[in-house]
Amino acid sequence: MFRLRRLAKKLIHIIRTLFTLLRRMDTPQKIAILGGTGDLGTGLAIRWAKVGHEIIIGSRTLAKAEKAVADLKEISPQTEALALENPDAAAAGDLVVLTVPAEHQISTLKSVQPGLTSKILIDVTVPLVPPKVGTVQLPDVGSAGKRAQDFLGDEVQVVTAFQNVAAHLLQTDVQIECDVLVCGNKRAARQTVIDLAKEAGMQAWHAGPIENSAAAEALTSVLIQINRRHDISHSGVRIVGQDDH
Repeated sequence: MFRLRRLAKKLIHIIRTLFTLLRRMDTPQKIAILGGTGDLGTGLAIRWAKVGHEIIIGSRTLAKAEKAVADLKEISPQTEALALENPDAAAAGDLVVLTVPAEHQISTLKSVQPGLTSKILIDVTVPLVPPKVGTVQLPDVGSAGKRAQDFLGDEVQVVTAFQNVAAHLLQTDVQIECDVLVCGNKRAARQTVIDLAKEAGMQAWHAGPIENSAAAEALTSVLIQINRRHDISHSGVRIVGQDDH
């Protein structure tokens, strides 16, 4: 009976995922990735383009954005993307993804803020502080996610995700062995990001309000230490449960 329940749960998960994919294929979105020059932005662009979304790559200058698109085409020739400067990319996107280093988080948000009004911002910022990237060093406000939400105000729905994913693996077809913790103050906004994570081949979970982003951000330094100290690479997080008996 226990095995049957587990099988039933897996089948329900597969059916829900297929339903999500079919629904999204009918309504592709324009996804603007700010800082799409890095591994994470490139990997997400490749995976979301495969399921039919329109990709916009933003950077501080048009030349850098165009180079990022050219580099993207070398990695994934079938992936189409539009290059724009960050403010134009944010304005053009249906939703926006921020994938810049932590030290550029607020300055980038300041430059694109008018284009974010009434939109979801997916913030993947991890506040790593070199050289001690294996030590948790969260900002005074509690987390980078909360810092973004406080700066942007209630007109923008900040949702944090993807902080613990091995970025360069997203550029391949491998199964990502890491769940995604999704934090934000609005359940509907979190669900949108959970759906996008599933489209990119990852299991994602509602992890509560934006304050809880501190846990996911801190886990990145923990995973770095695990990779360093043990015979393992690309360590990740899995959420597991157990049926009551």
